[in-house]
Amino acid sequence: MCCRMKVSLICVGKLKEKYLTMGIEEYKKRLSRYCTLEIIEIPDEKTPDNAGIAIETSIKKKEGEKILKALKGDSYCFALAIEGKMLSSVELSVHLENLFITGKSHITFIIGGSLGLSEEVLKRADYQLSFSKMTFPHQLMRLILLEQIYRSFSIIHNTPYHK
Repeated sequence: MCCRMKVSLICVGKLKEKYLTMGIEEYKKRLSRYCTLEIIEIPDEKTPDNAGIAIETSIKKKEGEKILKALKGDSYCFALAIEGKMLSSVELSVHLENLFITGKSHITFIIGGSLGLSEEVLKRADYQLSFSKMTFPHQLMRLILLEQIYRSFSIIHNTPYHK
């Protein structure tokens, strides 16, 4: 089961902080026991100061087009969105395990840029996942997400990390 699983993260923007890069590298190493992990960085569009709704929508649309091009057609897609459904760590692990059991061997998580995700990306997503009603920096969210994916695999494989 482990060798066939592939997890992809499509993220808008590059990591800049060394401490985040170090944390992400640690979870990539830990996850290598359970899955093949791919992180795809999509360049973010520059948002001018005092941008109106029309400009912000246009920027999200441009980023969304790049995200959709990077998304593999057979992948089950989680879009991270504040308005999505919140799950506990155990609920996420059950959801992932059910996907793997039913033959979904490629799971993709999408983290948008500072403006969020376009409507097109949200419509393409199989599941809109929310971590909180709070806003997190999208770079930090990458680390938080990887930790939760690792926690999910730990729960699925009944290893002591989760507790």
